[in-house]
Amino acid sequence: MARAPLFDIFVIGGGINGCGIARDAAGRGYSVVLAEMNDFASGTSSGATKLIHGGLRYLEHYEFRLVREALMEREVLWAMAPHVIWPLRFVLPIQKGGVRPAWLVRLGLFLYDHLGGRKLLPATRTLNLARDEAGRSLKPEFRRAFEYSDGWVDDARMVVLNARDAQIRGATILSRAKVVSAQREADHWVITTKSTRDGSTETHRARMVVNAAGPWVDQVLAGAMGRNNAHNVRLVQGSHIIVRKKFNHDRAYFFQNPDNRIIFAIPYEGDFTLIGTTDRDFKDDPKDVRISEEEVHYLCDAASDYFKEPILPADIVWSYSAVRPLFDDGASKAQEATRDYVLKVEAPEDGAPLLNVFGGKLTTYRRLAEHALEKIAEVIGAKGSPWTAGSHLPGGDFPVTGAGKAVSELMSHAPFLARGHAERLIRCYGTDARTLLSSAKTAEDLGRHFGGTLYEVEVRWLIDREWAVSAEDILWRRTKQGLFLTPDEVGGLEDYLQAAMAA
Repeated sequence: MARAPLFDIFVIGGGINGCGIARDAAGRGYSVVLAEMNDFASGTSSGATKLIHGGLRYLEHYEFRLVREALMEREVLWAMAPHVIWPLRFVLPIQKGGVRPAWLVRLGLFLYDHLGGRKLLPATRTLNLARDEAGRSLKPEFRRAFEYSDGWVDDARMVVLNARDAQIRGATILSRAKVVSAQREADHWVITTKSTRDGSTETHRARMVVNAAGPWVDQVLAGAMGRNNAHNVRLVQGSHIIVRKKFNHDRAYFFQNPDNRIIFAIPYEGDFTLIGTTDRDFKDDPKDVRISEEEVHYLCDAASDYFKEPILPADIVWSYSAVRPLFDDGASKAQEATRDYVLKVEAPEDGAPLLNVFGGKLTTYRRLAEHALEKIAEVIGAKGSPWTAGSHLPGGDFPVTGAGKAVSELMSHAPFLARGHAERLIRCYGTDARTLLSSAKTAEDLGRHFGGTLYEVEVRWLIDREWAVSAEDILWRRTKQGLFLTPDEVGGLEDYLQAAMAA
């Protein structure tokens, strides 16, 4: 039997870090395989608060390098993917006698404005909540606020777009392929993957392995590599709730809680408000993470301390929870553990090298990938040079302020689209939306209507181009149309997908 081809790099993990590293490496000319045991972004990378931000609260823990790097990345990523990233203003109400005095918050925001080379995002300003629209939804004791800039991201889409671009640049991308064994054999690795769909196995060979499995990074070391003493990450659960829209403007809120934690309330998918996140240690298997009743009440109570209209558990229309794999730095509290990333290379003289990726966050994934490529170059040789800073993710090749124009152009190309539908397609696919609709000349050409603004032509794109297999892939990661479909409509989509997968 012929031996498997020898690749330069085998990446384990299809979250933002794994896909970012695979994309950067493939763009430099390395031969790359990436394996994800489930769907892309099915873990931590779709369970975040969906912010491209510097991390204002990290300044309290003196994480200046991390904050500066993240602040610098905001506008780089925005230019790279203006369809799935866009600027957002945050309203931070000041409470008399609050946990952080106003002068300290303003000092932090001054640093925030000036640490990271901000160019396009507007600076901090002070609001009179008695006059500003942002005050209408809040209790009357909140009279003053600071307003500052950060960014919003469709996190799961950013992950799959990195995977797509890696594939376009030559990487082999495997979804639902669990790494069950990774063993050194002289100067290379022999990796066995098992399909989580049909149980079939494949053998791969690579000069180097990158373990970017996120919350499962220690499980990979223990299970696939036989290291039972692996303990490098601290798992911290973060949960979010979605309720019907609580305010009518397009800004978000940053709320400070008496326990020193913070939560956000963010406009979400037009008709909803996203509230989160929690911070608590998690000791179980990451695949079993679910929002707890305690977290539900915490988020409802914390938001109700600020909003005039209380938020009750009965108001929740959806929730999600994920585990963040923070590098275990020994902090006593989950919210104090470092959000910085750590890259560790093992390069034995008589064996193939391994790079383990610990921690990281959405905002710094591109820089993490660049740093990973520096490590890779040191042990298997350099190829190419850094290139992602001026690049575009698929569909993102339009100006950062050009989304409105892109929507108008799409409606001119497909005049049968309602504006809301066209806006969502641009926000998901950018300039690729025209390619997605290339065969549609009339509304009937969109094919079967599954509910919301989801039609067969888009479902086929997601199956053929974005590795979608299940209704959950499509409704909650590739799109957020799960918020708009009825249970019967979801069942219809599941039946369609089952038939499509069997064909």
